[in-house]
Amino acid sequence: MSGRRTSNNRIRGPQSALTDFLASNNISAAQISADYERRRREAQERAEQEAAANGTIAEEDEQQPDERDETALQKKKRKRAEEKALAEIKQGKSSKKQKKSKKGNPEGDDSDDAFGMYTKSKPLPGQLENCEKCEKRFTVTAYSKTGAEGGLLCVKCSKELTDQKKKDDKVKKQAAAPRGRQRQKQSNLLDGIVGDGAVSLQDLCIKTIADNVHHLEELGDLPQSLLKRLSEIFSKRRVLLPRTLDLFLRSGLETIELTDCGKLEVEDYIKIFSFAPQIHTLNLQNAGQFKDEVIDYIMEREIPIQNLKLYAANLILNSKWIEYFTKCGHRLESLQLKWLNCSLDDEAFMHLVEHCPNLKRLKLKQCWQLGDPAVAAMQHLEKLEHLSLHFKEPVSAENLVAMITAIGPNLRTLSLEAFYNADDSVLQAIHTHCTRLEKLRLTENDACTDAGYTELFTNWANPPLTFLDLSSNRSLDCDKPEGTEDLAGLATSGFEAMMAHSGSALRTLTIASCRHIEREGLANVWDGKKEYPCLKTADVSFVKRMDTMVVAGLFKSCPQLTKLTAFGCFSVSDVMVPKGVALIGVPNAQDSIVQEGGYDLDSIVASMGLGAV
Repeated sequence: MSGRRTSNNRIRGPQSALTDFLASNNISAAQISADYERRRREAQERAEQEAAANGTIAEEDEQQPDERDETALQKKKRKRAEEKALAEIKQGKSSKKQKKSKKGNPEGDDSDDAFGMYTKSKPLPGQLENCEKCEKRFTVTAYSKTGAEGGLLCVKCSKELTDQKKKDDKVKKQAAAPRGRQRQKQSNLLDGIVGDGAVSLQDLCIKTIADNVHHLEELGDLPQSLLKRLSEIFSKRRVLLPRTLDLFLRSGLETIELTDCGKLEVEDYIKIFSFAPQIHTLNLQNAGQFKDEVIDYIMEREIPIQNLKLYAANLILNSKWIEYFTKCGHRLESLQLKWLNCSLDDEAFMHLVEHCPNLKRLKLKQCWQLGDPAVAAMQHLEKLEHLSLHFKEPVSAENLVAMITAIGPNLRTLSLEAFYNADDSVLQAIHTHCTRLEKLRLTENDACTDAGYTELFTNWANPPLTFLDLSSNRSLDCDKPEGTEDLAGLATSGFEAMMAHSGSALRTLTIASCRHIEREGLANVWDGKKEYPCLKTADVSFVKRMDTMVVAGLFKSCPQLTKLTAFGCFSVSDVMVPKGVALIGVPNAQDSIVQEGGYDLDSIVASMGLGAV
């Protein structure tokens, strides 16, 4: 009874599904534990036996190393050690590559990566370490600096390292400063400005004003030449705004020259005339918002403009040009218009000829609506002295000859660009009727021949020219790149006659792309014996017969030369440039495109053997 009471008083909790499953399949947890302990004891006994056997084998291996035979446990341990070492090497290599990639060196070194495993790790903050530099014992902190050899530095040495780094950075900044000045110097050389020594006080003041344009209130009574230079600088930096426009305006001003008016509106142009109602010379370039309203204001206030220069004023209608020429044309003495795409047609030009009898200077470039009728009407401008034309519409040679015949005797400058129909008859008209020319430009033509240019400059009654541009006068026949039998364009004979006539007074010469000039003609002109004392600027780009010896002869024959442009002259290389001369465009990939001279002319002559030119 007592036994039954004992069994009845036993408390049993709920059984899990796993317990019921094990009981139903006669699986005992105690039996599982006993089997585990038995397997563990057997493995331990087997390991002890193998260890004893290994000791015996090791002694035999020392005596007979060539007959060594690894046991399974040794082989397993060896593989495990090799895998661990390989993993450490890979980890060190990856960390080394990450560090080098941050420094801009993506390529790693295997020897350095392997060596990284054996380097000593850096002490943690709070630990003691010896200073790499002074070997003083100090406590490591999170701000301790690293020395040159990878060790840590104490507080004193760390401060010295920081100060030295600041000094080095300051020196580097000071050394980098001349780079900007060198860039400006190269820019000046491209413009043909070659100057040695310090900057003039005037140039320094102009630069200071330009750098502080937003802090200026007025420019004062500066002369017109300085105002023009400031306007050019402001335009280049795109700071010619309605606010900065006020700096150039003051009462009593008679000349306004602004080279970039792209950010000015109609109200700004009207403000110009309200500030200076006595303007005689007006030069506004890129004046896209110069509209009819501004012309109306000029006519209403009777602004006495005598010299008008407008570029890109395309929003003025033809009717407004006609009205302006009719009412104010009698005052005009100079008219220069450029980039007029849709205004100023032949009808408006007829009113210009009729109502502008005092016109002395006329410049019409890229005026798309003008053509043959306008050229034919120009012969009635009897007082014209300066003429510059560049039309899109074709113009016949007959109208050009008639115009030159009528107004040629009074012309001092003549510029005809891209008149493709002009032939030798035009050159003959210039030779016969133009006897006062100082400047002549005939470009982009393949109808005039070398014989025509030779006749033009031979026994010409005109004084020697000071400016001459005959660029791109060559044959355009792709089948005959060397030219036809009659040698279309400027060639050797015409070039020699040109230099014989005007070489003594010529200051600017451009014969770019005149590829029919032979080396013999170039060498005869620039032989180092003939002298051209006034020539300062020359452009011989794409004259393929130019070579190093001819360039050296040019330097010798032109003592006043300051700028020589020679793009596309592939036979020119290794030139010794005289001091004060800028050589631009020589195709040498290893040098700058601009070469500033630094040699004496006598040394160049001696080194080049100039007598052989």
